[in-house]
Amino acid sequence: MQLGWPSSEERALVTGATGFVGGWLTQALVDRGATVLGLNRRATWPTHWAHLAKSVSLQMCDLLDGGAIERICREFQPSHIYHLAGFAAVGASFRDPEAAWQGNLTATRQLCEAVIRWGGKPRILFVGSGMVYGTPAQADALLTEETPLRPDTPYAASKAAADLACFQYTCSPGLDIIRARPFNHIGPFQSAEFAIPNFARQLVAIERGQQPPILETGDLSAQRDLSDVRDIVAAYQGLMQRGRTGECYNIGTGHCWSMRQVLDRMLALTGLQVEVRTRTDLLRPKEPAVTRIDASKIRREIGWEPRYSLDQTLSDTLDAWRRLNALS
Repeated sequence: MQLGWPSSEERALVTGATGFVGGWLTQALVDRGATVLGLNRRATWPTHWAHLAKSVSLQMCDLLDGGAIERICREFQPSHIYHLAGFAAVGASFRDPEAAWQGNLTATRQLCEAVIRWGGKPRILFVGSGMVYGTPAQADALLTEETPLRPDTPYAASKAAADLACFQYTCSPGLDIIRARPFNHIGPFQSAEFAIPNFARQLVAIERGQQPPILETGDLSAQRDLSDVRDIVAAYQGLMQRGRTGECYNIGTGHCWSMRQVLDRMLALTGLQVEVRTRTDLLRPKEPAVTRIDASKIRREIGWEPRYSLDQTLSDTLDAWRRLNALS
């Protein structure tokens, strides 16, 4: 035991612990008895995860500061590192590509180099992105882990570079890293900067009479593989337990939904009649029309299967926004 940290068989260091997926992952780790240290640029929990402050230590850390990461590793002695933190906004990466490269590639390299200097042997899960594949060379192509990477946004390129860097670190000096490539994931407490929680926020406001029955959207024709955040967290834990060092794993349901279909299901869940208006400023450049993925590898090797239906996820997302609306 180091510097007063409680002992536990699993000592999990989670970067980006207070984020959308980080909060759900931290809760899952606590539920199974792990000792968890969360890292974040601001050492505060959002309201919906405030209860975690009773069981999880949260430390402020800039992942561009390799010395700080090394000190934390020496003190905490993690057995597992879940690297979730990074630059996550695809659209904003066009406006500030340097921030995307720093937040995704440089931060990942600083973490790996800090672990090397520390000298510990933690298992590391690098959370990348399915967007590293970019727009398929052939329309409607099925994306497997063997598909060439064709990142076509600063966000995707920086994630692809970090993904490849992690593979290199497994080759030399031999870090124990598994690479996750999750596709779109949604669920309660996701930021309204993303399309589906933005739909939910607007629909709840319409329900409460806080805005007229007009819903603003971006492109509704794009088709995406959508997973529940809780299923994604289960996949991360499975990969940490049974994933093969150096390997990459697609994570998704294998089923595509158009944003129009998703919105129609949300409207059916609320019973609302609304006018849908497309805003050109919400349209993203370089968006593939259809994303079809093969996630059979994680099913075959890890035994992971998604448990949440799309309707359950959308219903829970709407309920989360109703609770937030009631508190505001």
